Amino acid sequence: MDKVEVTRSSIGQAVDLEALPRLESNYGHKKDEENEVGSTITFDPAIQRSLLRKCDWFILPPLTFMYLCNALDKGNVANAKTDGWDKDIGLTGDQYYLLVMIFYVSFSSNFGTPISIFVKKFSAARVLPLMMIGFVKIFAIRWFLGIFESAMLPGVVYYLSTFYKRGELASRVGLFYAAAAIAGAFSGLIAFGVFQIHNPHHHSWQYLFWIEGSGTITFALFAFFWLPKTSDTWWILTDEEKALARRRILEDSSSEINEKFNFREAFKPFENPLYWVWAMISLSLGVPLASVNNFLPQIVASLGYSTVKTNLFTVAPNIVGTVALLVLTFSSDYFRERSIHVAIPLAISLSGFVVLGCIDPITHRGVAYFACFLLTAGASAPSVLVATWYNNNTPQESRRAVVTAVMVALANASGLISTNVFRAQDEPKYVPALATSAAFGGLCLILVAGTGFWMRWENRRRDKLQGVVLTARDIPTETLSQGPLNPSFRFMY
Repeated sequence: MDKVEVTRSSIGQAVDLEALPRLESNYGHKKDEENEVGSTITFDPAIQRSLLRKCDWFILPPLTFMYLCNALDKGNVANAKTDGWDKDIGLTGDQYYLLVMIFYVSFSSNFGTPISIFVKKFSAARVLPLMMIGFVKIFAIRWFLGIFESAMLPGVVYYLSTFYKRGELASRVGLFYAAAAIAGAFSGLIAFGVFQIHNPHHHSWQYLFWIEGSGTITFALFAFFWLPKTSDTWWILTDEEKALARRRILEDSSSEINEKFNFREAFKPFENPLYWVWAMISLSLGVPLASVNNFLPQIVASLGYSTVKTNLFTVAPNIVGTVALLVLTFSSDYFRERSIHVAIPLAISLSGFVVLGCIDPITHRGVAYFACFLLTAGASAPSVLVATWYNNNTPQESRRAVVTAVMVALANASGLISTNVFRAQDEPKYVPALATSAAFGGLCLILVAGTGFWMRWENRRRDKLQGVVLTARDIPTETLSQGPLNPSFRFMY
């Protein structure tokens, strides 16, 4: 059977909305009427550039700095440990690792899902800054720190998906998430400077907590009043830009804007086996990510460097990790492809764990330090791209908010695995922990490759049934209220 190829040659070209119902009800019949596919929506390029500039400059930077503060508050105990913080407060044996694990118990206990529901109902612009204040006010109680932080990433990903199209989301989440990747470098630099302070009344690590904590609470207050709830209520946009913002999201992100939240509908995606595969992917990618985020200073310390040099030498790997994250996410958006861009960094970090586990880090210090670069280069990108992947394939906003919260909670739960395999008796090489991280990374690689292959096959099967050649960008998301159950749905793979 002949096929009609349907594509968008520019942003102003779209599938005719009136033609889509006919496409769904005529399986196996060729669509040969030329006027069934046409340009129904045109955007003024100047207005679109202005809209994107405002989103990129007035929403992304505050969110990015919020997540930087978030990551610093979560991870600065690793830097403080290199200055003897654990001994100063009387921790012995595995108690430090238990303290790190306590954070992940609450962080992964799905507190993020009810908080994400609040994000959907009351806007991330108001809920997330309040969560930031919670990070600091009860920082000493790691359990509550995990609760407040659990909704930050899913809340921001959902929030950005209400401003950006599917083909723009990964790069923007990548820029936001780069704050977490660079937080290790930034925290290392702060620690390097702060640990030069010698005061008979206070420990150096106390200054580290004070500096980073005060910055978080100050910026949270600013963000609460600055971030817009929606594009419709954002004072900085013109009427034309507000109309365009709404049209863009309906065309290539959401089936309905500001839909009323319905609990039954919100959890419906989990009736689809695909979301359980994404759940397994999220769980498995979280182990190597948590290992790098929480224990990179200890891994670098195993090379035999002093406290000051250990913190300094964590800077370069984290910078490389940030660059790799941005390159992969921008490339993923440019090609509108997810699975291959997830598989590449997974393979890179997997090789880093294998190298570190197979050598003596003191004897082969240069090789071991290079392996640290492999770890950071491959750790962050899979988390961002997988979150973007299931967001792109969930056009209903309420479902998207819940799915993101559940998946991120599962990825966070991996921190429990990571913190329990990094044990004091395995210092300094941590071979069991490295092997466990590599095993979960390998499992994730297999699942991602298999899902990407299946999505390509399924899209071709649907094309054959309908007698057309379509991609995800060819079908306006406002016509896809049933998600993948709609025969015209095409997966972004």
